[in-house]
Amino acid sequence: MPKIKFHKVAAVVVLIATAAWVATGEFSSVGSAADEADARRAAETQEERPAPVRTVAVVKAPRIEHSRAIRISGYTDADKRAVLATRAAGIIEDLPISLGSQVKRGDLIARLEAEGKESTVETARQLLAQREAEAAAARQLAERGSLPKLQLDNVLSALASARSQLEQAQADLERNVLRAPFDGVIDKVDVEVGSAVQPGTAVATILNLDPVLARGEVSERDLGYVKPGDAADVRLVNGREVKGQLRHISREASAATRTFRVEVAIPNEDGSVPAGMTAEITLRAEPVTATVLPRSVVTLSAGGDLGVRAVGADNKVVFFPIDLVDDTPGGLILGGIPEDVRIIVAGQELISEGDTVNPVEADEETIRKLVGEVTGSTQ
Repeated sequence: MPKIKFHKVAAVVVLIATAAWVATGEFSSVGSAADEADARRAAETQEERPAPVRTVAVVKAPRIEHSRAIRISGYTDADKRAVLATRAAGIIEDLPISLGSQVKRGDLIARLEAEGKESTVETARQLLAQREAEAAAARQLAERGSLPKLQLDNVLSALASARSQLEQAQADLERNVLRAPFDGVIDKVDVEVGSAVQPGTAVATILNLDPVLARGEVSERDLGYVKPGDAADVRLVNGREVKGQLRHISREASAATRTFRVEVAIPNEDGSVPAGMTAEITLRAEPVTATVLPRSVVTLSAGGDLGVRAVGADNKVVFFPIDLVDDTPGGLILGGIPEDVRIIVAGQELISEGDTVNPVEADEETIRKLVGEVTGSTQ
């Protein structure tokens, strides 16, 4: 029997052992176990190491009494406007007005040719005088019993008829005269002397520009902040700024826009503010206590709300939604911020609500830069 060599037996044993190890799969977890151990040690190290505390600059923002500003687009308009038209047919005989003429209520605007109407009035007046004399004589006779009552009634009826004829003739003559219904300025003249007109023909347009009105529409959201009598600032398209007073707020919203029409009365004695000019109207509501802050301080919360971040008593970050009271050239006037809150003015974008921070009072230069211009713009 041939003898099996030792090295062959050893090779077979190693092959069988290797196959058994591969079959168990234990070799595949050697690297993973090492990786898991390293990750576990790193996590434990991070848990033991405290999170870094950020340093932020804070200020106690100044608080002022400021009127809420509601800005709307609008235009100027005349307080009164009328197109004066003829009440009778005829020829223009007198036209004492011209473009830009200042007129008072009752001033003559135009007169038509009388065309016999004056003689009709005079005839009616003479007839009335005659009927009055007849009535006086009839009364005396009736008192003495010399005139039957029925005949006296006929005389008095004739007197009333004569009086009515005179009134009618005078009214017919008065229709030839056109007068100003209110104080104003002549903005348009549609006829000339000698023009033939029919009843209803436009003669002139008269405007009353004192006060001049600024008209606009306020949203339903802002309606509760304003009332008649509130002050208003109006900036015209040419850059001129004038002051007025809110005179009227419509009580019915526009069906299309759900906005309410408002009118601001602006003193305009010299007539320098014309009608029809584009204007920006700023309505000033009752003053409220507000905080003065620059635009750079305003940020967004995690939920997307507009507001400011501040530091509470426990040095944790809190968020306050804001109410925009006014937007001035120097910064924002904000409501909804509690008193004595430390507002974060530097670093607010790098933190979130609930974070613990190291608040440091901003230096004087920073404070002056942040709120100095704003304070000056609101005084």
